[in-house]
Amino acid sequence: MRSFRLPSAALLCLILALPAAAQTLRIGIASDPDVLDPSLSRSVAARQVFAAMCDKLLDVDERGQLIPQLATAWEWQEDGRALLLNLRAGVRFHDGEALDAASAMAGLNRHLTAPGSTRRGELGPVSAVEVAGPMALRIRLSEPFAPLLAALSDRAGMLVSPRTPMESQAAPACAGPFRLTRRVAQDRIELERFADYWDRSNIHFERVVYRPIPDTTVRASNLRAGALEVIERVSTSDLDTLAADRRVRVVEGPSLAAFYIAINMANGERANTPLGRDGRVRAALEAAIDREVLNRVAFEGRFSPANQSTPPGHPHHIASIVTPPRDLARARALLREAGLERVRIRLSVPGTSDYTQAAEVIQAMAAEAGITIEIVVLETATLLRQWTMGDFEALIIQWSGRTDADQNLWSFNACGESLNGGRYCSAEADAALRQGRTSTDPATRLAAYERAMTVLLRDRPYIYLWHPKTFFALRPALEGLRLIPDGLIRVQGLRLRG
Repeated sequence: MRSFRLPSAALLCLILALPAAAQTLRIGIASDPDVLDPSLSRSVAARQVFAAMCDKLLDVDERGQLIPQLATAWEWQEDGRALLLNLRAGVRFHDGEALDAASAMAGLNRHLTAPGSTRRGELGPVSAVEVAGPMALRIRLSEPFAPLLAALSDRAGMLVSPRTPMESQAAPACAGPFRLTRRVAQDRIELERFADYWDRSNIHFERVVYRPIPDTTVRASNLRAGALEVIERVSTSDLDTLAADRRVRVVEGPSLAAFYIAINMANGERANTPLGRDGRVRAALEAAIDREVLNRVAFEGRFSPANQSTPPGHPHHIASIVTPPRDLARARALLREAGLERVRIRLSVPGTSDYTQAAEVIQAMAAEAGITIEIVVLETATLLRQWTMGDFEALIIQWSGRTDADQNLWSFNACGESLNGGRYCSAEADAALRQGRTSTDPATRLAAYERAMTVLLRDRPYIYLWHPKTFFALRPALEGLRLIPDGLIRVQGLRLRG
């Protein structure tokens, strides 16, 4: 397996390009965000930046529980067909607009109506948003929708000022602690402290700079050289080296994420392949993969092989679904049943180390079954655009995971939904997923997701591969990092000691 390392001179140039600043928090992230508009974004990198830019109606704590943020209290009404939210007083958007019920209504309606919105599906059967008082908002539903609160704790709960143009992608006026001042594609995203932030006493930096550095070892080298304060997604191959370095502290936290192969089944001409047309070819690809070996070789055995969207310990994890072992004989037999001795698959892969290492291991395994995988490395935002347009055959990607399984499954699998880039469509899966999102009984929901996963694992629009853990590395002087299962770095409470 190839290992990519930057030449020492290039690495030095990169480090020197990151000047120290006493009141600046410098964060190394794994890729460049796609678009910094919470209505349109679909990348995990954008979520990292939004953690400093855009407060949400609700947030998530270390236990995965929902806690107040822009909303201070909430109450279900009308037998689960309405949700009343009380809004926090004294909140302002970055353009000076005050948060009240009318501006919050406009922010949620933006998610529902913006062309290309990827939040519409997350809001499910929301039929209307209305002012229930000067600082009270009521969300009406055409039917009960259990995942709504969880959705409001992520991008669907991020509010943008009503003065922000619908087409704005450069500097949306959110209500977070920092506002965007400059973005240089593939290089940096610069934010400055918002003086009127409602929780300003909990903010201890004047600026935040995000540096997209796809190579995990280069990201770690910048941290060790003092050019960054904290980095996300530390490579498992770098953990021992970093743990032995007194200049660095490594912390480990839980994760809701899942990595998988997404397959184009019906989105344009690129779906017209043996992989997209024939379920036996998809089954052969899965049977050729040894997830245990993949975990050991690519990730030092530190992650969890996976065959579903939720990790063990998640309330919607299906214990009856086991991760299948590799079966090379079955993989070859399935190809023969499909009338193929060999098949070629073009696999798009984000240009970060964890993805490329995993792709090369899968490539070697698949070759033994008669499956030739051509790896195409792309910048993450480009890959996401191609996924949306159907300009792919198969791709590896991460979904950072949510506290409710509906947010892991509905938008990616339901017929016609915004994140369903492969255009998979199954009435059987839709019925089960719909029951999961409309029931409020936990046992009924879990049974519905078990039925849905049974269909999805049979049809294989996605082949789940592993659940990661969250590894951050930071300067020992940086205090206040909270280990939240969504893997996002909250800037509230972060400070440099001394």
